[in-house]
Amino acid sequence: MIVEVSKERTAELIEKTAKFFAERRMGAPAILFIESFRPLHFLGSQAMYFLSPFVTTLFDSKEFEEMAAILDSEENVKYLINRIDELDMQFNAAEREKERIKRQKFWKKWKSMWKKKKSGA
Repeated sequence: MIVEVSKERTAELIEKTAKFFAERRMGAPAILFIESFRPLHFLGSQAMYFLSPFVTTLFDSKEFEEMAAILDSEENVKYLINRIDELDMQFNAAEREKERIKRQKFWKKWKSMWKKKKSGA
């Protein structure tokens, strides 16, 4: 059974999916996975329809079928990728900044040790 999904519902489900990946710091792996199977998005959505009777024990069957319908469209796949990327940047900006500062301190310390060793030799 093919499900029709409104634009508002499409945006809501894409937002929910993107948030799921971004909050768990899995934005990059999710984007990589989706990008690698982008040419096969239609087959993927059809596989989701095929698996829906088995997956209903784990997921809400209506949402699962709606997501399969959403992934049927190339436009929606691109939107999902972009939204995951945006939310990943937004949610993890503070942590990335901390890591960047940490790396800078490490390299600054390492360079100063190297200069001392070079000037001492």
